[in-house]
Amino acid sequence: MDYGVTMFPTDYSVRPDELARMLEDRGFESYWAPEHTHIPASRRSPWPGGPELPEMYWHTYDPFVALTAAAMATERLKVATGICLVIERDPITTAKSVASLDLLSNGRFIFGIGGGWNAEEMENHGTPFKRRWRHMRENILAMKQLWTEEEAEFHGDLVDFDPVWAYPKPFQKPHPPIIMGGDGPRTFDRVIEYADGWMPIYGRPGPGPSLGEKIANLKSRAKDAGRNPDSISIGVFGVPPDRETIDKLADAGVERAVFGLPSADRETVEPLLDTYAKLMG
Repeated sequence: MDYGVTMFPTDYSVRPDELARMLEDRGFESYWAPEHTHIPASRRSPWPGGPELPEMYWHTYDPFVALTAAAMATERLKVATGICLVIERDPITTAKSVASLDLLSNGRFIFGIGGGWNAEEMENHGTPFKRRWRHMRENILAMKQLWTEEEAEFHGDLVDFDPVWAYPKPFQKPHPPIIMGGDGPRTFDRVIEYADGWMPIYGRPGPGPSLGEKIANLKSRAKDAGRNPDSISIGVFGVPPDRETIDKLADAGVERAVFGLPSADRETVEPLLDTYAKLMG
């Protein structure tokens, strides 16, 4: 089992480079930075995590800037978006950000992606809520071309460009691993078509098939689609920090557990990291 940590890096919390050094010193595998470009003040879209949206959602740094700071302060720690809202981003500039961070970190970047929940936020970027999954698919497929082809081109319904030169190319070949968040009815279709792993949030969406059953279903479907089931990694976000839960996740086939941290100062965060570190092994 690999162990990571996710925390919104904000303008009032411990700096991402300082947090990254603390994580590496304690042997964590990865640091995951979420993304929200802004939060519309209307607050019409309900937050899946509860009735009150924490202020960290509109105080967070750009994830690629924060993760670059984290990567430059460490040598082994993997840095990851958890998740990147690719539906709010231009695919050409995002492909360059991904490749630049992966190259500068010597291949330590993991590209976590998802569709998001805030309809007003994505609509401010020109993506209607009902079109977000189509947009994400074309963005990712276009980025794969930009990462792997000398003269890349893509012609879709929403993303369209003639042959271009786009550098740098990622350090990892053919590109950094793409990890799909979420746990909806079409999530596995997306994982199998264009991702390299799956990482739902612990406890969501609620009652239904067990996580172990879902993982077995994903692996079976991947095999039927001609993919190597072992090439699809499985992680879980927001894992409760207790040994019993971690052991159950491992038995279900989970390979990476990601603990959550509050967006707070070092004095608050460091004791929690010490507690989490005792669970690793």
